[in-house]
Parts: sequence; C-alpha cells; structure tokens
Amino acid sequence: MHKLISYPISVIYYLCFGLMLVVFHPIQWVCLNVFGYQAHKASVDYMNFILLRCTNLLGTTYTFENRELIPENVPLIFVSNHQSLYDIVAMIWYLRRYHCKFVSKKELGKGIPSVSYNLRHGGSVLIDRKDPKQAIPAIKGLSEYIEKHRRSAVIFPEGTRSKTGVPKEFAQSGLKILCKYAPTAYVVPISINNSWKMVSFGFFPLGLGNHLTFTVHKPLCVKELSFDEIMKIAEKEIVSGIKLK
Repeated sequence: MHKLISYPISVIYYLCFGLMLVVFHPIQWVCLNVFGYQAHKASVDYMNFILLRCTNLLGTTYTFENRELIPENVPLIFVSNHQSLYDIVAMIWYLRRYHCKFVSKKELGKGIPSVSYNLRHGGSVLIDRKDPKQAIPAIKGLSEYIEKHRRSAVIFPEGTRSKTGVPKEFAQSGLKILCKYAPTAYVVPISINNSWKMVSFGFFPLGLGNHLTFTVHKPLCVKELSFDEIMKIAEKEIVSGIKLK
C-alpha cells in the first residue's frame, strides 16, 4: 500500500524537483558570470533549500544534530557515510556557512541541469574512479583551496551509496590527500540515517514519511593526530551513529 500511494505523490515531487533544477540553471549562470562567487553560492544554497522543501511533499523531515561542535574560521573536511543524493542536498543547505565543496564522480559533471553546472563551476572536483592518477591532483587542488580560503570539502569514503543503510568499507586515499595538503583542517565525521529509505524502491516511486538525521561528531584536528588515528576514529564514530532499523 505504501508503494502504491507513493506513485502519484512521486510524480508530483519529480515535476517540482525537475522544475527547480531547470529554473535555477540560468539563475546560477547569471549569478556567477555577472555577480561572482558569493552570488552564485547564494543561488545554490537557496536552490537546495527549495529542493528540501520539495521533499516535504513526500513527508520527508530533517534533523541536523550537533552543528555547534563544528569549529569556525578553519578549513574543514566533512567525512560521512553515503546513502542517497538527498545527503548532498541537505548538507549543502544545513552546512551552507562552511562553503561545502564535494569530491564527486565525473559522470555528474554533465547532463544534469543546475547540479552539473554547480559541480563544474562552484569549486567541487570531479574525479574518474577508474583513473586514480587523475584523482590525486584534483583532490590535492581541493585541499589547497580549502586551506587557503578556510572553506570545506565533503568526501564519502565508501565511494558509492549504500542501498540498505549498511556502511561499506571506507577507502583511505581521498581523505589522506585532503589531510596532507590541508594541514590546519579539522576532520568532522557525520553519520547519516534513513536517507536510503527514500530510494528503497529505486528512483521511482520514492519512499514516504522518512525522517533523515545527520549527526555531527567531535572534530579531529589534522595536525594533532596521525592519519591512521584520524581514519580509525572517524570511521568508528560514523559507523557507531548509523541506525539500521
């Protein structure tokens, strides 16, 4: 019955979601090319706010816990488990003051209105998962960017989204590069819950009535810990905060 009810609601949702992506694509272009970075960032922030409101049509609600733990005026590396694209939408809005830049797969850099444009022009990096040699300088450049501007990078060490909420093995390479070239940064672990339930049937229809939670854990100072310690603590904190029911 849940799935049956979701069909018409999902149609309405996708119409609203798609319309917002199309509408904000030229808005982003104008903001960036006429007014510059800050205007473009504001357009992306508010686009994601509206996309979150679109998910309210599905009965989706959000809680972002412990944001007060996040240090100010320092480079940040947000490290999280990954369950669906709604992780990204929520993080862009709720962490907007930290200027989040993402490590994303290159396939997302074209063909998606608004999303692809922001990934190409908003400071994020696109990597080819099949070509590690290409990924290294791209992530290094992002590290140096957040170090210089005191902004933030977001990385999902699992690489691909978990379809059941069960975390996959964390890869070390991307986070290691970020820590190496952003030595004054803090690594901030985040546990995401219930995002996978929105796509439990696939992309259509969507799950209804889900409460997505994002729990921020104690930040880790890169220059005070070895990378092995950072990796071990971050993974333990993230996994401990994942609820599988």
